[in-house]
Amino acid sequence: MSTDTSEKGLESLIVRHMTGTDGLAVAPGTATEPPARYGGSGYIAGSPQDYDRAHALDVAQLFTFLRATQPEAFKKLAIVDVNDAKDINRLKFLARLSNEVGKRGVVDVLRRGIEHHPAGHFDLFCGTPSEGNAKAAALHALNRFSLTRQLAYSADETRRALDLGLFINGLPVATFELKNSLTKQTVLDAVEQYKRDRSPRERLFEFGRCAVHFAVDDAEVRMCTQLDGKASWFLPFNKGHDDGAGNPPNPQGLKTDYLWKEVLTPAGLTDILENYAQVVEFRDPKSGKKKRVQIFPRYHQLGVVRLALADVRAHGAGRRYLIQHSAGSGKSNSIAWLAHQLIGVRRLAGEGGKEGGKEVFDSVIVITDRRILDDQIQRTIKQFMQVGATVGHAERSGDLRRFIEQGKKIIVTTVQKFPWILDEIGAVGDKCFAIVIDEAHSSQGGKTSRAMGQALGKVLQADLDAGQGGGEPDQPPDPEDLINAALEARMVARKMLANASYFAFTATPKHKTLEMFGQALPPDAEGKVKHRPFHHYSMKQAVQEGFILDVLAHYTPVDSWYKLIKKTDDDPEFDTKKAKKKLRRYVEGHEHAIGLKAEIMVDHFHEQVLAAGKIGGQARAMVVASGIERAVQYFRAIRAYLKERKSPYLAIVAFSGEHEFDGAKVSEATLNGFASKDIADRIQSDPYRFLICADKFQTGYDEPLLHTMYVDKPLAGIKAVQTLSRLNRAHPQKHDCFVLDFQNNSETITHAFQDYFRSTLLAEETDPNKLHDLKTRLDDAQVYTPEQVQRFSELFLAGAERDQLDAILDACVAVYRARLDEDQQVDFKGKAKVFCRTYDFLASVLPTTQPAWERLSILLNLLVAKLPAPQEEDLAKGILEAIDMDSYRVEKRAAMKIALADEDAEIAPPPTDAAGRKPEAQLDRLSNILKAFNDHFGTLFTDADRVARRIRDDIAPKVAADQAYQNARDNTPHTARMAHDQALGKVMQILLKDDTQVYKQFVENESFRRFVGDMVFALTQEQRGDGLRAG
Repeated sequence: MSTDTSEKGLESLIVRHMTGTDGLAVAPGTATEPPARYGGSGYIAGSPQDYDRAHALDVAQLFTFLRATQPEAFKKLAIVDVNDAKDINRLKFLARLSNEVGKRGVVDVLRRGIEHHPAGHFDLFCGTPSEGNAKAAALHALNRFSLTRQLAYSADETRRALDLGLFINGLPVATFELKNSLTKQTVLDAVEQYKRDRSPRERLFEFGRCAVHFAVDDAEVRMCTQLDGKASWFLPFNKGHDDGAGNPPNPQGLKTDYLWKEVLTPAGLTDILENYAQVVEFRDPKSGKKKRVQIFPRYHQLGVVRLALADVRAHGAGRRYLIQHSAGSGKSNSIAWLAHQLIGVRRLAGEGGKEGGKEVFDSVIVITDRRILDDQIQRTIKQFMQVGATVGHAERSGDLRRFIEQGKKIIVTTVQKFPWILDEIGAVGDKCFAIVIDEAHSSQGGKTSRAMGQALGKVLQADLDAGQGGGEPDQPPDPEDLINAALEARMVARKMLANASYFAFTATPKHKTLEMFGQALPPDAEGKVKHRPFHHYSMKQAVQEGFILDVLAHYTPVDSWYKLIKKTDDDPEFDTKKAKKKLRRYVEGHEHAIGLKAEIMVDHFHEQVLAAGKIGGQARAMVVASGIERAVQYFRAIRAYLKERKSPYLAIVAFSGEHEFDGAKVSEATLNGFASKDIADRIQSDPYRFLICADKFQTGYDEPLLHTMYVDKPLAGIKAVQTLSRLNRAHPQKHDCFVLDFQNNSETITHAFQDYFRSTLLAEETDPNKLHDLKTRLDDAQVYTPEQVQRFSELFLAGAERDQLDAILDACVAVYRARLDEDQQVDFKGKAKVFCRTYDFLASVLPTTQPAWERLSILLNLLVAKLPAPQEEDLAKGILEAIDMDSYRVEKRAAMKIALADEDAEIAPPPTDAAGRKPEAQLDRLSNILKAFNDHFGTLFTDADRVARRIRDDIAPKVAADQAYQNARDNTPHTARMAHDQALGKVMQILLKDDTQVYKQFVENESFRRFVGDMVFALTQEQRGDGLRAG
């Protein structure tokens, strides 16, 4: 018999694996017989004739399950003949069940069952039994997982059929359309078939009737949770290959067989239905309307949660997990699913059953650094909890402690609120915690770790209070023992908690995050220990799979040119480096420059984004400003130009606090006309299209309608990745996004993104010997003595009055001033700062403690604040009063696609080097500084005066003489500009022969073309006015 390479052959392969039969000759009504599961994975082959199209139920499987698990309730239904489609009681029950599935969704009905008079409550699924519960285990074994081939679902005459339908106890859970690349059809053809032929008006395809719809071929899987015709949104459900899209080769079979061999086994699907799948309901705060969204986990989300839980079961508390998941990859849901399941995870039984069955964690604390996602994470977790009073949201002092005392299992808080409530949970003693950190970066470094350790760990204060510092219980404690105990307590508190597991989620791990939470790899040939994430889902894979958009695919640098002139006859000297920085800030913040850039932004958005119907005409733009003053300038300039253009749209400005601008206090509320908390909602609705930000909404802000970003702020490293990634959130109608960058170049942006394109590794661990070296150099400066370090730490730990501490600090400052020259002072202070920062970090990750380091850090942390900074004269002061701006232009360069290297990135450990000397000022004459500045950022033409005269004396008169332009200007003024531009184009053609440079810039340089057009139009209008007055 030859191999069946057809689509039907793939269908048979799947069914045979899951049911043990080919599922082709299943007689109707045979569901009452005991299932023959030999050779299958636990599924029963269903019959298409048993499917009730009107109610979207496999009635035979449903009634068999109810009769086996709830016989008394089933009898109360008083169904005379279960096979009689006209039996009134049968119809009533099926209608009731079908209506409940339609209202609540199949997942909720399977979880909670239904009520039906007069029989009472019916369970539609017997959940996973708790350990040792034999009765529940027996009922769970009676669940009926069935798979039906060629499921005729349609009530119309065509009797259209699905390739496969998956049911649990007769309720539909998943549908499948299969394709085979060997017959020249792929998963995309299956997706198209769903969009074209599977109408959402059919009962089976209504919202919530099935948990998921799968399009499958032999290479890829795609899924959709809500069919909506052509608008159906299918996303990949693939493992990923080489950190990118797709699936790896499978030496045991098809690339996609993980779907039926791993994901959809009865145990695997049960886990998804009990812990992941859900229908989330949102209420629009403006309209009050409810919107429901069905969620099914992506493959990488299932992977990270299951892998983490398995590790906790095997090893218990006290481990660290770094999860590097790309922005837009669904981290909020992953965190919610993980937190939900961590509260019930139990240790696997060890030797002799030791520790087996015991819950690992007493509480799960979710810490988010994203204020705007604070509510989202809490809402997602609450959607899952089936037990009331489980989730607490700590918003003020006292909440966290009260929640723990009340036995709440999940506590959501923010990094901003966490320090205020740390002291409230010191009494929790020996409890175990899971600490889930959203957007970890390095927020868990040094000081935060120490504070959390003091709050959640077993501090030694009880020993101190009891006088058990080493002496007899009845004797007063020895002061030295008390100091030693306090020092030990301080060092212990710095450590990562042994009774807590840390789950740190981030898209962009810093070196500290990798070293603190990452998995250590075996030493390499040079003895270096690298760290890698516990689980990663790369930016490369997320982009290729369409979960996020490639923000670098349409990156357009915008160059600036300007010319500055002297206003003074003098030629004073200034510090070159500082002067150039001031000049750049002056030019870019000049009212004319802001106005011109605002026009480019608004024109580009209207002409390239709105006119092109991006995101179905719903596209929004973000303007990233370098500071609050610049943001307010842009807000006013963009608002004014929108009004001048007669645009129906408005801008919103976003910054923190209240600030003075043009002599008046301004805030978000006073400028926007509504409260700050409403900004995120308002930008989603017209007339608001521009969001102008100063250090706000640049991290943790997920708005799929953001399409275009205008950057006027220097960006590098993680900041660049985080900021530009605001554009990458996917939307069914979003196919690209634009970046116009007025400040940075493609090289800077490429370097920033490269570290996070694939997996990020720590090149090597921080070398503790560097701290020994730093301490030696600091000791050699002799700013302090060993006796002062010892005495200061004793006084500090004993809670001495401040004046006793200041006496030692002031003595050290006096030595610093008297004995060190300026360069030595800069060197000492820099090394002291690096020592404190490095020790804060190393103390939390090293297994041992170093009392000498701890004592020195106590002194240096306070001494650094007292050390005076070297007197530094501003040798660029006054330069802005001595210059003026003669010209300013900006020019968009060609849009480019930035390509990143397809390789893992390694980042170096935290630097332990300190600055050595004060930089020397480089003085130069003002005329030379301006010449160098203008040369670097100069104008297009070396003979700009000649070009200006050519426009005024040659081009403008010829345009004014154009007959069509004159007619339009005199008779139909509203068409005058259009006629003018046509006339100008003709005149510029003539220039090709005798002024190629000007013509080339007019054709290729949009900014120059607009400048010439505005100038000539204004000149021709003036000439017309002069002519009328002369007449």
